Amino acid sequence: MAVSELQFVRLGFGEDAVEYQAAWDKQREVHAARFADETIDTCLLLEHPPVYTAGRRTAENERPLDGTPVIDVDRGGKITWHGPGQLVGYPILKLPRPVDVVAHVRRLEEALIRTAAEFGVATTRVEGRSGVWVLGDPVERRPSLGGLSLDFDPRLTDEEFDPRLHGPEYAPSNAGQRREDRKLAAIGIRVAKGVTMHGFSFNVNPDNAWFDRIIPCGIRDAGVASLANELGRDVTIEEVLPVVERHLRDVLENAEPKPREIARETAEATA
Repeated sequence: MAVSELQFVRLGFGEDAVEYQAAWDKQREVHAARFADETIDTCLLLEHPPVYTAGRRTAENERPLDGTPVIDVDRGGKITWHGPGQLVGYPILKLPRPVDVVAHVRRLEEALIRTAAEFGVATTRVEGRSGVWVLGDPVERRPSLGGLSLDFDPRLTDEEFDPRLHGPEYAPSNAGQRREDRKLAAIGIRVAKGVTMHGFSFNVNPDNAWFDRIIPCGIRDAGVASLANELGRDVTIEEVLPVVERHLRDVLENAEPKPREIARETAEATA
Protein backbone atom coordinates (compact mmCIF):
# COMPACT_ATOMS: atom_id res chain seq x y z
CA MET A 1 0.00 0.00 0.00
CA ALA A 2 1.49 3.31 -1.04
CA VAL A 3 1.57 6.30 1.26
CA SER A 4 -1.64 8.30 0.95
CA GLU A 5 -1.86 11.69 -0.73
CA LEU A 6 0.67 14.13 0.73
CA GLN A 7 -0.11 17.78 1.46
CA PHE A 8 2.47 20.51 2.07
CA VAL A 9 1.96 23.33 4.55
CA ARG A 10 4.39 26.27 4.27
CA LEU A 11 4.46 27.63 7.81
CA GLY A 12 6.81 30.60 7.47
CA PHE A 13 10.11 31.79 6.00
CA GLY A 14 12.40 34.81 6.23
CA GLU A 15 10.82 37.46 8.42
CA ASP A 16 8.03 34.98 9.17
CA ALA A 17 10.41 32.23 10.35
CA VAL A 18 8.74 30.01 12.94
CA GLU A 19 10.05 29.75 16.51
CA TYR A 20 11.10 26.18 17.26
CA GLN A 21 8.66 25.68 20.14
CA ALA A 22 5.73 26.92 18.06
CA ALA A 23 6.65 24.52 15.25
CA TRP A 24 7.00 21.65 17.73
CA ASP A 25 3.53 22.41 19.09
CA LYS A 26 2.17 22.45 15.53
CA GLN A 27 3.82 19.10 14.83
CA ARG A 28 2.10 17.54 17.84
CA GLU A 29 -1.23 18.99 16.76
CA VAL A 30 -0.92 17.57 13.24
CA HIS A 31 0.46 14.28 14.61
CA ALA A 32 -2.65 13.79 16.78
CA ALA A 33 -4.93 14.62 13.86
CA ARG A 34 -3.08 12.21 11.54
CA PHE A 35 -3.24 9.40 14.10
CA ALA A 36 -7.02 9.94 14.38
CA ASP A 37 -7.34 10.06 10.57
CA GLU A 38 -8.68 13.60 10.80
CA THR A 39 -6.13 14.77 8.23
CA ILE A 40 -3.98 13.27 5.47
CA ASP A 41 -0.20 12.85 5.47
CA THR A 42 1.25 16.33 5.92
CA CYS A 43 4.70 17.86 5.49
CA LEU A 44 5.33 21.13 7.32
CA LEU A 45 7.98 23.31 5.63
CA LEU A 46 9.59 26.33 7.27
CA GLU A 47 12.64 28.24 8.44
CA HIS A 48 13.54 28.65 12.11
CA PRO A 49 15.24 31.60 13.82
CA PRO A 50 18.70 30.47 15.06
CA VAL A 51 18.36 27.60 17.55
CA TYR A 52 20.32 24.57 18.75
CA THR A 53 18.34 21.37 19.32
CA ALA A 54 19.60 18.17 20.91
CA GLY A 55 18.24 14.70 20.22
CA ARG A 56 18.12 11.98 22.84
CA ARG A 57 21.65 10.68 22.17
CA THR A 58 23.45 14.02 22.55
CA ALA A 59 26.46 13.91 24.89
CA GLU A 60 27.30 16.79 27.20
CA ASN A 61 30.65 17.43 25.50
CA GLU A 62 28.92 18.00 22.14
CA ARG A 63 26.96 21.04 23.35
CA PRO A 64 28.09 24.68 23.00
CA LEU A 65 31.10 25.46 25.20
CA ASP A 66 29.81 28.96 25.99
CA GLY A 67 26.55 27.86 27.56
CA THR A 68 24.36 28.90 24.62
CA PRO A 69 20.83 27.56 25.29
CA VAL A 70 19.90 24.25 23.69
CA ILE A 71 16.39 22.84 23.32
CA ASP A 72 16.25 19.14 24.17
CA VAL A 73 13.84 17.32 21.88
CA ASP A 74 12.34 13.84 21.60
CA ARG A 75 13.73 12.94 18.19
CA GLY A 76 16.56 10.56 17.46
CA GLY A 77 20.05 11.71 16.63
CA LYS A 78 22.26 14.25 18.37
CA ILE A 79 22.76 18.01 18.45
CA THR A 80 22.28 20.26 15.46
CA TRP A 81 21.52 23.86 14.52
CA HIS A 82 18.55 25.35 12.70
CA GLY A 83 18.31 28.87 11.36
CA PRO A 84 18.03 31.28 8.43
CA GLY A 85 19.00 29.85 5.06
CA GLN A 86 18.10 26.31 6.08
CA LEU A 87 14.96 24.62 4.77
CA VAL A 88 13.36 22.50 7.49
CA GLY A 89 10.76 19.84 6.75
CA TYR A 90 8.60 17.88 9.17
CA PRO A 91 6.81 15.05 7.29
CA ILE A 92 4.01 13.71 9.51
CA LEU A 93 3.06 10.41 7.91
CA LYS A 94 1.14 7.34 9.02
CA LEU A 95 3.21 4.19 8.36
CA PRO A 96 2.27 0.51 8.63
CA ARG A 97 3.21 -1.17 11.89
CA PRO A 98 5.62 -2.38 13.03
CA VAL A 99 7.23 0.74 11.57
CA ASP A 100 10.39 0.44 9.50
CA VAL A 101 12.16 3.58 10.71
CA VAL A 102 15.29 3.04 8.61
CA ALA A 103 13.25 2.75 5.42
CA HIS A 104 11.50 6.04 6.24
CA VAL A 105 14.86 7.78 6.74
CA ARG A 106 16.14 6.35 3.45
CA ARG A 107 13.11 7.77 1.60
CA LEU A 108 13.74 11.26 3.01
CA GLU A 109 17.42 10.97 2.06
CA GLU A 110 16.47 9.93 -1.48
CA ALA A 111 14.22 12.96 -2.01
CA LEU A 112 16.98 15.31 -0.82
CA ILE A 113 19.67 13.57 -2.89
CA ARG A 114 17.48 14.10 -5.97
CA THR A 115 16.95 17.74 -5.02
CA ALA A 116 20.68 18.39 -4.69
CA ALA A 117 21.33 16.65 -8.02
CA GLU A 118 18.83 18.92 -9.76
CA PHE A 119 20.91 21.89 -8.60
CA GLY A 120 24.11 20.23 -9.80
CA VAL A 121 25.49 18.96 -6.47
CA ALA A 122 26.33 15.25 -6.26
CA THR A 123 25.50 13.78 -2.85
CA THR A 124 25.24 10.34 -1.35
CA ARG A 125 24.68 8.38 1.84
CA VAL A 126 27.53 7.51 4.19
CA GLU A 127 27.45 4.14 5.94
CA GLY A 128 26.52 4.53 9.60
CA ARG A 129 25.79 8.26 9.28
CA SER A 130 22.26 9.37 8.43
CA GLY A 131 21.62 12.36 6.22
CA VAL A 132 22.83 13.51 2.81
CA TRP A 133 26.56 13.99 2.25
CA VAL A 134 28.95 15.63 -0.18
CA LEU A 135 31.93 13.29 -0.29
CA GLY A 136 35.41 14.69 0.23
CA ASP A 137 38.67 13.61 -1.35
CA PRO A 138 40.49 10.49 -0.13
CA VAL A 139 42.55 11.34 2.95
CA GLU A 140 45.88 11.11 1.11
CA ARG A 141 44.76 13.75 -1.41
CA ARG A 142 43.48 16.32 1.09
CA PRO A 143 45.49 19.47 1.88
CA SER A 144 47.46 19.14 5.10
CA LEU A 145 46.01 20.95 8.09
CA GLY A 146 47.86 24.06 9.24
CA GLY A 147 50.39 23.67 6.44
CA LEU A 148 51.95 20.68 8.19
CA SER A 149 52.27 17.28 6.63
CA LEU A 150 50.86 14.94 9.23
CA ASP A 151 50.16 11.26 8.95
CA PHE A 152 47.32 11.39 11.43
CA ASP A 153 44.24 13.43 12.21
CA PRO A 154 44.00 14.13 15.95
CA ARG A 155 40.20 14.10 15.68
CA LEU A 156 40.44 10.41 14.91
CA THR A 157 43.25 9.38 17.25
CA ASP A 158 42.55 11.44 20.40
CA GLU A 159 39.19 10.93 22.09
CA GLU A 160 39.76 14.07 24.20
CA PHE A 161 40.52 16.27 21.19
CA ASP A 162 37.94 19.05 20.79
CA PRO A 163 38.07 20.64 17.32
CA ARG A 164 36.28 23.75 18.64
CA LEU A 165 39.36 24.69 20.69
CA HIS A 166 41.78 24.58 17.77
CA GLY A 167 40.73 27.47 15.56
CA PRO A 168 39.20 27.56 12.08
CA GLU A 169 41.38 24.81 10.61
CA TYR A 170 39.17 22.18 12.28
CA ALA A 171 35.87 24.10 12.10
CA PRO A 172 32.96 22.08 10.62
CA SER A 173 32.05 25.03 8.41
CA ASN A 174 35.46 24.81 6.69
CA ALA A 175 35.20 21.13 5.76
CA GLY A 176 34.77 22.03 2.09
CA GLN A 177 38.10 23.87 2.07
CA ARG A 178 39.69 20.81 3.68
CA ARG A 179 37.94 18.66 1.06
CA GLU A 180 36.43 16.44 3.75
CA ASP A 181 33.07 14.71 3.83
CA ARG A 182 30.43 17.30 4.69
CA LYS A 183 26.75 17.02 5.48
CA LEU A 184 24.31 18.92 3.30
CA ALA A 185 21.13 17.69 4.98
CA ALA A 186 20.55 16.26 8.46
CA ILE A 187 17.74 13.89 9.40
CA GLY A 188 16.34 13.15 12.85
CA ILE A 189 12.93 11.63 13.39
CA ARG A 190 10.57 10.18 15.95
CA VAL A 191 7.77 7.69 15.40
CA ALA A 192 4.89 7.59 17.89
CA LYS A 193 1.73 5.52 17.44
CA GLY A 194 2.87 4.63 13.93
CA VAL A 195 3.02 8.29 12.85
CA THR A 196 6.29 10.10 12.07
CA MET A 197 7.45 13.43 13.52
CA HIS A 198 10.45 15.73 13.08
CA GLY A 199 12.32 15.23 9.84
CA PHE A 200 15.08 16.98 7.90
CA SER A 201 17.08 20.20 7.64
CA PHE A 202 18.53 21.09 4.24
CA ASN A 203 21.32 23.68 4.14
CA VAL A 204 20.52 26.04 1.29
CA ASN A 205 22.49 29.21 2.12
CA PRO A 206 22.90 29.45 5.92
CA ASP A 207 25.84 30.86 7.84
CA ASN A 208 27.43 27.50 8.60
CA ALA A 209 29.68 29.10 11.24
CA TRP A 210 26.79 28.45 13.66
CA PHE A 211 27.79 24.76 13.52
CA ASP A 212 31.30 25.59 14.75
CA ARG A 213 30.05 26.07 18.32
CA ILE A 214 28.88 22.45 18.61
CA ILE A 215 29.94 18.98 17.49
CA PRO A 216 27.29 18.66 14.73
CA CYS A 217 25.48 15.34 15.03
CA GLY A 218 28.33 14.24 17.32
CA ILE A 219 30.66 13.78 14.32
CA ARG A 220 34.16 15.19 14.85
CA ASP A 221 35.92 14.20 11.64
CA ALA A 222 33.56 15.72 9.07
CA GLY A 223 31.75 18.99 8.57
CA VAL A 224 28.77 20.74 7.05
CA ALA A 225 27.95 21.96 3.56
CA SER A 226 25.40 24.19 1.86
CA LEU A 227 24.08 24.36 -1.69
CA ALA A 228 25.37 27.93 -2.02
CA ASN A 229 28.91 27.03 -0.92
CA GLU A 230 29.10 23.95 -3.10
CA LEU A 231 27.87 25.83 -6.16
CA GLY A 232 29.80 29.01 -5.50
CA ARG A 233 26.71 31.15 -6.04
CA ASP A 234 23.72 32.33 -4.08
CA VAL A 235 20.77 29.97 -3.88
CA THR A 236 17.55 30.91 -2.11
CA ILE A 237 14.99 28.97 -0.11
CA GLU A 238 12.42 30.23 -2.61
CA GLU A 239 14.28 28.47 -5.43
CA VAL A 240 14.70 25.20 -3.54
CA LEU A 241 11.24 24.92 -1.97
CA PRO A 242 9.24 23.72 -5.01
CA VAL A 243 12.02 21.30 -6.00
CA VAL A 244 12.06 19.70 -2.53
CA GLU A 245 8.27 19.45 -2.56
CA ARG A 246 8.26 17.77 -5.96
CA HIS A 247 10.84 15.16 -5.00
CA LEU A 248 9.28 14.49 -1.59
CA ARG A 249 5.91 13.99 -3.25
CA ASP A 250 7.37 11.69 -5.88
CA VAL A 251 9.33 9.57 -3.40
CA LEU A 252 6.75 9.43 -0.60
CA GLU A 253 3.54 9.08 -2.61
CA ASN A 254 5.02 6.38 -4.84
CA ALA A 255 6.67 4.46 -2.00
CA GLU A 256 5.13 1.26 -0.79
CA PRO A 257 6.02 1.19 2.90
CA LYS A 258 5.98 -2.28 4.34
CA PRO A 259 5.91 -3.29 8.00
CA ARG A 260 9.31 -3.96 9.46
CA GLU A 261 10.07 -7.66 9.37
CA ILE A 262 10.40 -9.26 12.75
CA ALA A 263 12.68 -12.28 13.00
CA ARG A 264 11.03 -15.09 14.89
CA GLU A 265 13.36 -17.65 16.33
CA THR A 266 12.01 -21.15 16.66
CA ALA A 267 13.25 -23.04 19.63
CA GLU A 268 13.27 -26.79 19.54
CA ALA A 269 11.30 -28.34 22.32
CA THR A 270 13.29 -30.60 24.56
CA ALA A 271 11.77 -33.45 26.42
